[in-house]
Amino acid sequence: MANKLFKTLIIAILVINSTGAFYGGLSLIADPTGQRLQMPLSYLEKSPFTDYFWPGVVLFAVNGLFGLLTLAAVLFRHPIARGLVAAQGILPGGWITMQMMLLQIFYPPLHLPFLLMGATLLGLALFKPKATA
Repeated sequence: MANKLFKTLIIAILVINSTGAFYGGLSLIADPTGQRLQMPLSYLEKSPFTDYFWPGVVLFAVNGLFGLLTLAAVLFRHPIARGLVAAQGILPGGWITMQMMLLQIFYPPLHLPFLLMGATLLGLALFKPKATA
């Protein structure tokens, strides 16, 4: 029972995170001004970026594509699934932490859920029963 719950929670978080990363990443790539997501360029003043194109590419690839790869590994019970889930737990947390440091803002409705999803994935990867991949 616990194995199924752990796996279901991992899958749900990966789907939410990957879907959000695909949407956000593609939106930033398509509109590097950030207007589509109501993110002013002024947020980037203290960062090395002049627009949102490269942050969008990183978001799409690291959290989106890698999240999808991790999801596939979990669904097909690949031997490296646990390690990928742990990495996927670290990446959203790292992404949001880097974002907060570069932008020097903390916006709880956006940042807190992603920090919690990352921490939950990492915890599930570290403490879930070995029978669930």
